[in-house]
Amino acid sequence: KIYNSKWVLERAIRDYPLRLDVEKLKQKSQFLSNSLKRIEDANGLDELRGIEGEAASVYFSVFDDLILQQKENFYFHSRNKRPPLDNVNAMLSFIYSLLANDVAAALETVGLDPYVGFLHRDRPGRVSLALDMMEELRSVYADRFVISLINKREINEKGFIKKENGAVIMDDDTRKIILKAWQDKKQGVITHPFLQEKLEWGLVPYVQAMLLARFIRGDLDGYPPFMWK
Repeated sequence: KIYNSKWVLERAIRDYPLRLDVEKLKQKSQFLSNSLKRIEDANGLDELRGIEGEAASVYFSVFDDLILQQKENFYFHSRNKRPPLDNVNAMLSFIYSLLANDVAAALETVGLDPYVGFLHRDRPGRVSLALDMMEELRSVYADRFVISLINKREINEKGFIKKENGAVIMDDDTRKIILKAWQDKKQGVITHPFLQEKLEWGLVPYVQAMLLARFIRGDLDGYPPFMWK
């Protein structure tokens, strides 16, 4: 997750050097690099979760910088959920739920129980293993998708409704637009960084689930995470 978050920042620096505070993003990217080194020496899950939490906070601290269009209506100050309090968080929560469902279905397909996780604690009704596995895909798959929708003006502020309690929800038309774009995204072809084979984005959760199952069953020496390049 941290490696891929760092890649998102570095890709933004490369693509939009004249529109971003490059020095600020480089500092955040360096923090994530240091976090990767700290992970190697982490003692136990609590320390690992602490490093991950710090890294996520640093990554999200510059998330708003990556939004280059419609800034008045699509801004990001911090990650909030249950309920999301702004348009960007409403989109992120929606896409994360779609991704979690895709990953959970992939895990079941390869014979793994999506409710039994490694890093997310087990709770009734929570697909803990799916939440574990989707972490590595959040930034490069889900976050970049949301940013792209905003920057390409495929959605606009008219599709979002702020309720009395501050929660922001999307109207049906916007939801349909996002779902259609998500299906299109899933059909995009990439080269898998570990397998070095071409496949659709939509198959990535299944491939990662298959690799995890092979590792658990002893067919692989280690689980090869999806580290985007």
